[in-house]
Amino acid sequence: MKAKRTRRTNIVYSADEMAWLEANQKLPIGEYHARFAGRFKRDDVSAANLHGLRKRKGWKTGRSGFFEKGAVPANKGKKMPFNANSAATRFKKGQLPHNFEGAGHERIDSKDGYVILIVDEVNPWTGAATRPVHKHRWLWERVNGPVPDGHALKCLDGDKLNTDPSNWEPVPRALLPRLSGRFGRGYDDAPAELKPTIMAVTKLEHAARAKAKNAGAGE
Repeated sequence: MKAKRTRRTNIVYSADEMAWLEANQKLPIGEYHARFAGRFKRDDVSAANLHGLRKRKGWKTGRSGFFEKGAVPANKGKKMPFNANSAATRFKKGQLPHNFEGAGHERIDSKDGYVILIVDEVNPWTGAATRPVHKHRWLWERVNGPVPDGHALKCLDGDKLNTDPSNWEPVPRALLPRLSGRFGRGYDDAPAELKPTIMAVTKLEHAARAKAKNAGAGE
């Protein structure tokens, strides 16, 4: 047989008690409860009850839960007690994590198949001493300068692992779908002897479309 659920009785506060509670609303909850219970002999009221009351009334305590500017942490200057288990797992000075990737490290991007190279240059986003780059672009720009605006580097032989600058050519981004997109000419999968022809024809088509578009815009 199920036990009968009893209805909780609301706590009633006198006018004097409410006046005191509102006047002292900014006290920390522990002190708030202790002083109230001692002053009014209310052993039936818990700290949780007073906390709920403050929330229902919308009384502000003046505390956000965040450290204010200039506030001093309670443990400042205190040495952490020694713990053997904690000490055994701490990093030692000069120790590097197992997944550290220093300058010169390479990996294959699982998303698009490009080679990612870690170079000895400051990361402008994180401030780290090294940063990841697409190896083919990094090498190409060292030889040829920045990739022109509106262009992307296209792999000529279809092998993204071949990062030699001579294997990459800047082409308009709008050209890429015509080469290997869903409705493109299958450039990446085409035989090596056909790739130059596909590239040349696609460039001509792109130039013709761009010319016609510009002519239409000028009318």
